[in-house]
Amino acid sequence: MTRIATWFTLSLAALAASCQSAPQEVYRPVYGTAPATPAGVDGAWVDPNGIVSTFAGGTFTTRTTDTNQVLASGSYTNVTPQLVEINMTSMVRKTQSKVNCALATPSQLNCTTDSGSQFSLTRRS
Repeated sequence: MTRIATWFTLSLAALAASCQSAPQEVYRPVYGTAPATPAGVDGAWVDPNGIVSTFAGGTFTTRTTDTNQVLASGSYTNVTPQLVEINMTSMVRKTQSKVNCALATPSQLNCTTDSGSQFSLTRRS
């Protein structure tokens, strides 16, 4: 009987030893700040009427949101990190104009046309 008891105890110990595992890594998500807003004006901007203007690599385009029709296009130059000069052609009026825009905040662009009209654009997320 002692032989069976010894065998049983050893088997139980071996079974218990085989059930142990290495410590598992615990996944802990890293919470940081929100994604950074892009520097400069590159990206999509929207006016209060919902018209979307896109700045990409020196090219400027304004389109309607419903039909994606081009309303104006042209080029832009970064005069300073906060000031952009846009040379654009209106497809609607068939006129050319110059617009200066100041990056008031990373998400707001305040613009003045060469005729003195002012408008603001908000960065689209």
